[in-house]
Amino acid sequence: MRQMQKGFTMVELIVVIIILGILAAVALPRFTNMQRDARAAKLNAARGAVASASAMVHGSAVARQGQANLPCPATGGTTTVTAAGGGNLCTESGVVTVIQLYPTANLAGIVAAAGLSQGNAVPTAVSLATEGYATTGGGGAAGSVLTVQVPGGTAAANCSFTYTAPTAAGVAAVVSAPVVTGC
Repeated sequence: MRQMQKGFTMVELIVVIIILGILAAVALPRFTNMQRDARAAKLNAARGAVASASAMVHGSAVARQGQANLPCPATGGTTTVTAAGGGNLCTESGVVTVIQLYPTANLAGIVAAAGLSQGNAVPTAVSLATEGYATTGGGGAAGSVLTVQVPGGTAAANCSFTYTAPTAAGVAAVVSAPVVTGC
């Protein structure tokens, strides 16, 4: 008795290949959106850390304002927040520079306070890049604006938020809403 061989016909194989192609075409954009969503989530996490650090440093600076030469266990030195609201404030990760009782808009101020770069007392551009961030602008003056970006998307400038140091006593630092169109 002769047995019939069983298998798939050419038409069945072509149909399966077409179905797999359609599924791949639908899944690939979703995978790309997941990367975009991850960059946007990273940006929002950094924004939350900056806003929280700004508030915590402000509260600590208000409490320590005018007290000279406070010891800083993190560095072994001393820190002072002047009566005018400037100077240095000791945190568990190191010294944070302040102006108008808020962190300055630079690496030694808000970036150090927020902990965006682990393992460095004063973050650097290289250590931030290792963590997946970049910054532009900033400075130690009142009203300085620091832009925090998450590179890797279509435009790093459009995957960012800003931190603006206060312009005068009694004015709060401002953390902008995130821009995620380039993530």
